Amino acid sequence: MHRPTAAKLEELFSQIPTGLFVLTAAQDGMRFGVLARWVQPCSRKPPLVMVSIATGLPIEPIIRDARAFALCQLPVDDRVLSRRFAEPLDRGEDPFITIPHFETAAGAPVPDRSLLYYDCRLVRHVDLEADHRLYVGKVVGADMVQADGEQAPAVELRGVALTARQLRG
Repeated sequence: MHRPTAAKLEELFSQIPTGLFVLTAAQDGMRFGVLARWVQPCSRKPPLVMVSIATGLPIEPIIRDARAFALCQLPVDDRVLSRRFAEPLDRGEDPFITIPHFETAAGAPVPDRSLLYYDCRLVRHVDLEADHRLYVGKVVGADMVQADGEQAPAVELRGVALTARQLRG
């Protein structure tokens, strides 16, 4: 068996398509969001999604306490939200103060500029003993936010964002 170098492994990982999502949660007046690229459905019955985020982010205790989170898919060209949630803010700083949004039943914020969202109840939190943790949520609600067809969701492959139209050719 061939053991790849770190650089080779990074190149191989870039072959796995990813999306552009904001993972959000709220609990006791605290709201937080972070960019999440590793999101995947993992069951249809019941409907489950999983998301992997870096360890040590301020959103982690909020998700665990609230037992809920939202996954909000962003348009490929939304640089404002991408930048806003790319770097975690200081603990206690509310990233939604200036962003128009609504809340899921559990109180997780959903930016109005999202394409769609999944309202999830936490069913598993997996410490992978690695630089990322895995959260699995049962989808209890979901809807399109931007249903006008103007915006296109993105899939990222090898660092290049592609829309569904581009993938179809």
